[in-house]
Amino acid sequence: MTDLSLTDPRVLRAIELVWKEAEALDAKDYKSWEQMYTDDGIYVIPIDPDTDDFASSLNMVYDDARMRRLRVQRMLQGYSPSAVAAARTVRVISRFTVQERTDTSVTLRSAQIVNAFKRNEFLTLGADLTHTIVFDDEGDDRIALKVIRLIDSEDAVSASGYLL
Repeated sequence: MTDLSLTDPRVLRAIELVWKEAEALDAKDYKSWEQMYTDDGIYVIPIDPDTDDFASSLNMVYDDARMRRLRVQRMLQGYSPSAVAAARTVRVISRFTVQERTDTSVTLRSAQIVNAFKRNEFLTLGADLTHTIVFDDEGDDRIALKVIRLIDSEDAVSASGYLL
C-alpha cells in the first residue's frame, strides 16, 4: 500500500506550491501565477459539483495555457471589469489530503476560504480544491490541474474581480 502521508517530501513540496500560488494570487502577481502551470495545465471552475468530465461540462472557467494567458492579460491591462479596482484578497488553504502520489506527481485535495474586499464590501467564498502537482529533477514543480469547486457553484455567482 502506498503511504499517502502529509510528511512525504513530495507531498510537502506540493503543499508549498499550493501556498505559493495562493500568495501570488493575493499579491496580484498574475505573471508568476501563470508560470506555475505546466504547458498543458488546466485551471477549471466547474458548475456541476460532482463532475470530473470538465471538457464536456458547463464550467465557469475552463482555461488551458492560451486562456490563462488571455485572462492574465485582461487582469493586467485594467480595462476589463474584473481588473478595474480589483478586489484585495486573503486566502486560507487548509485540510490537505493526498488523493494520489506517484514518482512524478501528487494530487491533493484541500479547502479554501477567500476573503475579498472591493468597493467597501466584504465577500467570503468557500471551495474545495484539487491540485495535481508534477515534479521534475530540477525542483521546477508545476500545477498540471487545478479544480475549484465553489460550494455555491450552482447558484448565481457575481463577477469576482480576482482569480480563485
